Amino acid sequence: MGFNGIKAEVNVPGQIPWEIILIYFIGAVLLALYFGKKTGGLKAFTTVDLVYIGIAGAFSVVWEFYIGSFIGRFIPSTPFVSVGFWGRFVIVLIVAALVRKVGTGMLTLFIFSLLSDIFHYGFGGEPMFFIYETLTYGLFVDLMIAATGGHIFNIGKELTGGGTGSATATRLSTVLALIQGAVLGFSWSIPDPIFYSAFFSPFIYGSYVNWSHILFNLVAFIPGDVIIGAIGAILAVRIAKAVGQ
Repeated sequence: MGFNGIKAEVNVPGQIPWEIILIYFIGAVLLALYFGKKTGGLKAFTTVDLVYIGIAGAFSVVWEFYIGSFIGRFIPSTPFVSVGFWGRFVIVLIVAALVRKVGTGMLTLFIFSLLSDIFHYGFGGEPMFFIYETLTYGLFVDLMIAATGGHIFNIGKELTGGGTGSATATRLSTVLALIQGAVLGFSWSIPDPIFYSAFFSPFIYGSYVNWSHILFNLVAFIPGDVIIGAIGAILAVRIAKAVGQ
């Protein structure tokens, strides 16, 4: 017996215990809120912020399921390349750079999940997919915003010094943006193989857990996601500067 197509299996061999997942979700959210409040990244959204977030969530759906899917037809199927996913990742990095407030990632991914259900998947399995998208991909972005005090990719920080000092500060800012983007890329490679394949999929569908497959996918996802994260961070910085931030 289940609810909305959710079997609620918690004893599938190899499945991550639900207690660990619950502890992570609660702990990570509290950590994001704590550091966001402490460092200044936890602020109320403005109307413009919500517009950015709404556009990002909507365009993520358009990219992943239409544009990215079309481009993907011309690329051999491989776990090392995911045009649709990478496009969504870059879009989320851009909106994070524009808004820079804790909650940006989770709200963007919530909108993405909602619109995905409306236009592509249907609502079977909900609310588990809302939880999965917002509290993994979205929360990872918010943790970075919180950790940087609302200055993700070093946006909004004053560059001190002039001449050579200013050039050095600019290079340092670029390096920090690259590192943060790469870290986010690494973190975004984790949810699908670990959270989904090792918990949500067996929880919802009773799927078999194959840790060899999970670890292979994790290793396959990391290089591309890290590179795209670094590139996306630099692109996000440029777009933020272009709109006067």
